[in-house]
Amino acid sequence: MEPVKTPKTSPKSVRVGGSFLFHTPAPADVFIREDFSEEQLMMLQATRDFMKTEVEPHLARFEESDYPLVEALMKKAGELGLLSISVPQAYGGLGMGFNTAMLVCEEISSLTGSLATAFGAHTGIGTLPVQYYGSDYILQKFLPKVASGEWISCYNLTEPNAGSDANSGKTQAVLNAAGTHYEITGQKIWISNAGFADVFIVFARIENDKNLTGFVFHKDEVTGLTLNQEEHKLGIRSSSTRQVFYDKVSIPVDQMLGPRDGGFKIAVNVLNAGRIKLGAAVLGACFKVIGFAAAYANERRQFGKPISRYGAIQQKFADMSMLAYGADSALYRAGQDIEDLQNELMASGMDEATAKLKGMEQYAVECAILKVFCSEAIALVVDEGVQIYGGMGYSADTPMEAAYRDARISRIYEGTNEINRMLIVDMLMRKAIKGELNLFGAAKKVAAELMEIPDFGATSPEGYLEDEMQVLEKLKKAVLMVAGAAAQKYQAKLADEQEILMHLADMAIEIYVLESALLRTIKLQERWGAEVCAERYGMTICLLHRAADSCNRHGREVIYALSEGDEQRMMLLGLKRFSRVEPVDLRTLRRKVAEVVLSQNKYPFAT
Repeated sequence: MEPVKTPKTSPKSVRVGGSFLFHTPAPADVFIREDFSEEQLMMLQATRDFMKTEVEPHLARFEESDYPLVEALMKKAGELGLLSISVPQAYGGLGMGFNTAMLVCEEISSLTGSLATAFGAHTGIGTLPVQYYGSDYILQKFLPKVASGEWISCYNLTEPNAGSDANSGKTQAVLNAAGTHYEITGQKIWISNAGFADVFIVFARIENDKNLTGFVFHKDEVTGLTLNQEEHKLGIRSSSTRQVFYDKVSIPVDQMLGPRDGGFKIAVNVLNAGRIKLGAAVLGACFKVIGFAAAYANERRQFGKPISRYGAIQQKFADMSMLAYGADSALYRAGQDIEDLQNELMASGMDEATAKLKGMEQYAVECAILKVFCSEAIALVVDEGVQIYGGMGYSADTPMEAAYRDARISRIYEGTNEINRMLIVDMLMRKAIKGELNLFGAAKKVAAELMEIPDFGATSPEGYLEDEMQVLEKLKKAVLMVAGAAAQKYQAKLADEQEILMHLADMAIEIYVLESALLRTIKLQERWGAEVCAERYGMTICLLHRAADSCNRHGREVIYALSEGDEQRMMLLGLKRFSRVEPVDLRTLRRKVAEVVLSQNKYPFAT
C-alpha cells in the first residue's frame, strides 16, 4: 500500500527542552528506533549475546543475594566494552553517542533489576561525575579503569535525613592543617555497588558552604572507611546496597570534583542522565515481560482453549504494548535530541565535557518526563504479567514474581516520581521566566481563544493521522490554558501547590509521549506504508484516547481548584473542546495488536 499524505508540520530544528508544548516537529526531524545505524545495531546484538550467554542461564541466582555473580558480570561487561560506550576513546572508551548508550542500557537491564541497578549505578552516576567534572589528573587516574570495569564505582550522596532534599546532607569535609587533604566524616545510605566498589564518589559540605562539594577516591588509598552489612530488599536482591561510614577519610585536595560548593550542581546534572537511562532500562524489562507473558498465555489452557484467545487477556497485551510503544518512541526521540545538541555545541567550539552537560541540562524536562512515564509503564506491565500468569505469577518459580519486585524501585530512585512531576512544571516555569519558552504568551493566546465562537463547520483534515495531529495540538492548548491560569493565580506560590503541579505534569507527560508516538508512526508509514504499520497505528490511536482522557481528568482537577462561577464554566467548556476526540472502536484495534504480539510470543515492534 502506498504511503498517504502526512500532516503539515514545521521542519525547523528547535533545540530547547520543553518546546514540545509549542512546537511540533516534522516526522522526518524526529529520531526513532528504526533509524539506528548498522553499527549501533551491532552493539545491540553484542549486548543481546552477552545477556543470552552470561545472564539468562543464571536468572534464579539473582534472587539469592548473589553479589559475586553481579560483580563478575560487571567485569565481563567491561571486557566487552559495554561499560564504556560514551566514554571518550582517549580514556579507553568507545566514544559512541548518547543514544547508543541508551540502547545498550535497555538490553543489559532487561532481564534482572539486580544487574540493571549495578550497571546504571556504575555507568551513570558512578562514571559521569568523573568524566564531566574531573580534572586532567582525575581523568587520567580514574576514568580508564572505571570505563574498562577494572574498577567498579559507586556514588555516595543520600543520607538518613537527606533523600529527596539531597543538598541538606550533614557529611563534613574539613581541610587538614597542611592544606593537602580533606577529611570526610559522615554517613551515607542506600549506596548501590558499595559492597564491591573500588571507586567512591562522595559529597560533603565544607565549613558552612551553601552547597555540597564532590570528591572521588579509591578505597585502597584511604583509612576510616567502613561499610554496613548488605541491605535486605524487596527486589534487586543481588544488587549490592550498603550504608557507608566515613571517619576522617582523608582525600587529597586534587581529587575534588569540580569547584568547591559545586557538588549539588554535579548531582542535579548527573541525575538528568540517570533519569532518561532509567527509562531505557525499564523499557527493556517491559519488552521481556511482555514476551514471557505471551508465551505463558499461549500455553495455559482454560475452558478448552489457551487463555490468549480470551478478550480480557488480549486487552492486557494491547495495553502493555501500547505503553511500551509510547515509551520507546519518546525515549529515543529525546535521546537523539540530547545527542544532537551536544554535537552542535562541540562543533561550535565548546569542550566535550561542558557540551555534554549542557545538552543534558537543556532537556532536563524530557528526562524527568521519561523517568515518570517509563517507571509507571513497567509497573503496569509487571502487574498485568503477574495477573496473566494467575496463581503461578505469585510463585518464585516463574520470572514474573522477581520482575514484579524488581520494578517497584524504579518509581523511587533517580528522584521519586512525585519529585520529578513537580520538577517538570518547575523547570518549564523557570524556562518561561527566563524567556526560553513562550509559555505565558501561548497561555494568553489560548485564553483569548476561549472567548471566540468555535468553528463547528470546519472541514476535517485529510491525510494519515492528520486528524489525530489536530487533536494533539488541542491537547497542548488544554495544558497551556490550565497552566497559564494556575501561574496567574498563584504566581511565585505555585511551587507550594503540589497537587496542582502533579496534575499539570501528568498532562505534559501524556502530550510528549503521544506526540512522539504519532510522529514515529507517521514516519514509519511514509517508509513502509499504512498496511505494514497497522498495529502501530492501533497503538497510537489507543495512546491518543488515553492522553485525551488523562488531560481532561487532570485539567478538571486544576480548574476546580483555581476557579468558580462563570470563569470556571468557561474553562471547563474550553477543556471539553480541547480534549474532544472522535469515537473509535478501540476494542478492535487492541485485538489486532494483541494478535500480533501473541502470534510471535514477544513484543515485536522493537526488533
